[in-house]
Amino acid sequence: MFATVNFDDMKNSSKILLGILAVVALLAIWGFSVYNKLVAADEKVQSSWAQVENVYQRRADLIPNLVATVKGYAAHEQATLEGVVEARAAATAVTVDASNLSEAQIAAFQQSQGALSSALGRLMAIAENYPELKANENFRDLQAQLEGTENRIATERMAFNKEAQAYNTMVRRFPNNIIASICGFEKKGYFQAEEGAAKAPKVEF
Repeated sequence: MFATVNFDDMKNSSKILLGILAVVALLAIWGFSVYNKLVAADEKVQSSWAQVENVYQRRADLIPNLVATVKGYAAHEQATLEGVVEARAAATAVTVDASNLSEAQIAAFQQSQGALSSALGRLMAIAENYPELKANENFRDLQAQLEGTENRIATERMAFNKEAQAYNTMVRRFPNNIIASICGFEKKGYFQAEEGAAKAPKVEF
């Protein structure tokens, strides 16, 4: 005796299977879309961080000439000159992995750069005691470049925080956070506001 084939049951099973496959396909498409958006946002943060590093490096590159110029007029200000050189060495020694911009890494970077800013402030202040130094064309040029760099640093830090905020919002927002967690997208750190951070440090007198 032959078994009776129920074509209606087969059709229903096929419809259910197709429905399941359609849902899986839609979830996969959504997952890939979210992943690509997270990658794009992460790339923007890393690109913005590169700009931050560029302007800080620009400042570091100005310091040797600045120290040499000041030393030519105020060689006996040895402690201040050495303080700037040491702070520059410490600041440039701090490296940050652009693929892992954690709060701890950015805080360490910010602290070292803040120490250099303080040392630079002390160096620029001694110029008040040396009229010939203040009148030196090379010193005035370096002073202007340093001021412009400080302004650029403030601008790039704000731009970085903006990109980091956009990325962090995307990572934390449901249901994006599911893909972010599975794929290892973690929250980025920010530059924290410092006292007087509303304006770039003034280096002219």
